[in-house]
Amino acid sequence: MKAHEYQARQLMQAVGIPVPASEVISKPDEAKAAFEKLNASKAVVKAQVHAGGRGKAGYVKLIDTADEAAEHAARMFGDPMVSKQTGPQGVRVRKILLANAVDIEKEYYLGIVVDRAKRCPVMMASAEGGVEIEEVARRNPDAIKKAWFHPHLGLQRFQALALAEMIGLVGEQAKAAVGIMLKLARLFIDKDCSLAEINPLVRTPEGQILAIDAKFNFDDNALFRHDDIAALFDAAEENPAELKAKEYDLSYIALDGNIGCLVNGAGLAMSTMDIIKLHGGEPANFLDVGGSVSTEGAVEAFRIILSDEKVKAVLVNIFGGIARCDVIAEALIAAAKEVGFHVPVVVRLEGTNVEIAREMLEKANIDQLHTATDLTDAAKQVCACV
Repeated sequence: MKAHEYQARQLMQAVGIPVPASEVISKPDEAKAAFEKLNASKAVVKAQVHAGGRGKAGYVKLIDTADEAAEHAARMFGDPMVSKQTGPQGVRVRKILLANAVDIEKEYYLGIVVDRAKRCPVMMASAEGGVEIEEVARRNPDAIKKAWFHPHLGLQRFQALALAEMIGLVGEQAKAAVGIMLKLARLFIDKDCSLAEINPLVRTPEGQILAIDAKFNFDDNALFRHDDIAALFDAAEENPAELKAKEYDLSYIALDGNIGCLVNGAGLAMSTMDIIKLHGGEPANFLDVGGSVSTEGAVEAFRIILSDEKVKAVLVNIFGGIARCDVIAEALIAAAKEVGFHVPVVVRLEGTNVEIAREMLEKANIDQLHTATDLTDAAKQVCACV
């Protein structure tokens, strides 16, 4: 689960990480009052969306007056933000952050993720802040300094001090940065984050160390023990099909291709997408119906896949272990009646009750449904349909 920047600021403020004063608005006519409440000579207007590239898209603007605040707020609320991460359709802006502008002398980067190879969190720090950390890693990997820490013991002060020195902070600035690192690490552990990032962390001409932008992602599987974090969820920023899939315990992720995939098992789903690409196709989604899928869930899976206008064909690949092939066949028949197959559907079934399932599909005589002898045959058939 992702948090908006204004929510990340609130989380940091709660643990004592210094951030500039800010206001959040939901309508253009709130912009002037928010700017005046900040009581600052300069402020920054920032669209709150779960997508990067805001600055280049013109959705982060420095302003001097309340009229400018209102002007930019009206534009941001009125026009979808389009960036590399949103695609040409863009995303709608529903909230805007107005924050006091800060004079910046130097920008730094701080971030924490879980290092899966070492099975523990790692704090990353860099003197090259303000740009994507992936770009820094590609161009100058030595610029990223790291400290691994135990999830129960947390980041130690000597580790934070070493990181601060390695990115060029000394004296009071190093002391301030150490405090921020320790608080960020504690927040990461306490709230079950999968990502906690401050970019940039800045040094002002007066020597202050401030967090002026942040990104937090949380482990969905741990939200049951964090009601406060779960309350930050913004359904409007999510793909409606993915939200619908969650209601039926389906694992669905929309992709950019035109061949829909309905598979049981995450590994088999990945293999199915690979073989589609091997034969020249492009998957439109990842969809794992799981081992205990019901007819109702499988029908909803078809409804979700076929609601995507990009989908020109569907590949159903089921290996019946826990999930029985006859249940999937029953779902296919029900989906054909309830949803209707307006594109070709290629089916490969193997495993538990596969002969029963094949007989059911043959008797149903469903238009647009084609069976395959094996996965390679299925992939070739479905790719030939688009």
